[in-house]
Amino acid sequence: MPALHADASQVTVSGLSSGGFMAVQMHVAHSRVVKGAGVLAGGPYYCAQASVFAGYFNCRHPGFFTPLPPTAVLKAQTEAFAAAGRIDPLAGLAEGRAWLFSGTRDRTVALAVVEALRAYYAALGVPSVLVRDKPAGHAMVTESFGNRCGTSEAPYVNDCDYDAAGELLGFLLGPLAPPAAPAGRLIRFDQSRYAQGEARAIGLAGEGFAYIASGCEEAPCRIHVAFHGCRQNADAVGGAFVREAGYNRWAESNRLIVLYPQTVARWLGLFNPRGCWDWWGYTGAAYATRDGAQIRAVKAMIDALAR
Repeated sequence: MPALHADASQVTVSGLSSGGFMAVQMHVAHSRVVKGAGVLAGGPYYCAQASVFAGYFNCRHPGFFTPLPPTAVLKAQTEAFAAAGRIDPLAGLAEGRAWLFSGTRDRTVALAVVEALRAYYAALGVPSVLVRDKPAGHAMVTESFGNRCGTSEAPYVNDCDYDAAGELLGFLLGPLAPPAAPAGRLIRFDQSRYAQGEARAIGLAGEGFAYIASGCEEAPCRIHVAFHGCRQNADAVGGAFVREAGYNRWAESNRLIVLYPQTVARWLGLFNPRGCWDWWGYTGAAYATRDGAQIRAVKAMIDALAR
């Protein structure tokens, strides 16, 4: 990636599904610099408690025998991580905000999970808003591109006459200029350089993407990190998320660099056949902290843009 002297002190993040959980982890782990998260169909920090079973059941469709972890328990765990220096001090969280979304036709991640995320953020003093009235399936929601709104199928980008990217960016960053046709550069970059040379070993694809708005190579711009969902990486859906999720046109008119890190599906070694972000511990016990392999790699990408 080019060194663009980007502003790495006011980063925002967002994501769908596993990307939503990952956005929360980046926000909590690096709250000194990450000042807001947009989360579609994602849940509270450390919800899975390093358990794939809890991640699949308790944190997607909680029930009587598979309840969500209580907010007080997750808050206490977060405080313990902060006290041990494994995540940034919690004071940074109160300086940010969170935009949350749950589609009424989403059968993959229940509304209760997103509501639990809002309760978690409230317990830590983070202002949030929850959009829960759109008839969307499990997908990134756009104004005019993608599948029918209520579906939940590849490429998991749905035309719902609702611009989620614009709404979340506006809530996180403040008033925005109207979107414009992307005239900047969409670049590919080698993710292994930011993963200690072993992208696949930590579940990352060889290549990631970044959209650099016009003018960002002449003067510093802010950074937004957009995390795709499971089965939504470029290997699975091509450029649908990177080009059509809605971020680039807002980036163009509001001096943003949008970073699109990418996962890879793996069956051997790391078992992650759907190419999800690690929000249950498949890369190791530190996955939700600053020492988490994927969090460390994405932070290195952010730092590279800020050089």
